[in-house]
Amino acid sequence: MKIGELANLSGVPVKSVRYYEEEGILPAPRRLENGYRDYSKTAVAELIFLRQSRQFGFTLNECRQLLQLWRDPNRRSAEVHQLVIQRQQQVEQQITDLTSMHELLSNLLGHCAADDSPECAIIDSLSERNYE
Repeated sequence: MKIGELANLSGVPVKSVRYYEEEGILPAPRRLENGYRDYSKTAVAELIFLRQSRQFGFTLNECRQLLQLWRDPNRRSAEVHQLVIQRQQQVEQQITDLTSMHELLSNLLGHCAADDSPECAIIDSLSERNYE
């Protein structure tokens, strides 16, 4: 199948398919006599796997590792488990960071008069220099 059909079936843009090939995440497909790429059904499955891995926030390198494990019938589930634990810990840290940021923004908004005055507590806070 051609790259456009592969993209449609997998839900991955053509540009991303080419990028994954350039980065060696996906193997280069065979070429037809006319130079067109010819993809197999396996490529569809691999791209769906990559798309879903990316939706969980795995980096390209982590996706490469997961895809290699997926392809390996002798894989150890412990390796997959460890990658997911690491991703979960990263998500937990992001939640902590976002919660902190939300509290800081709420605090800024709480000090803002939100009127027609040029005085702005938010601008004042953002312009403060904190040297430690």
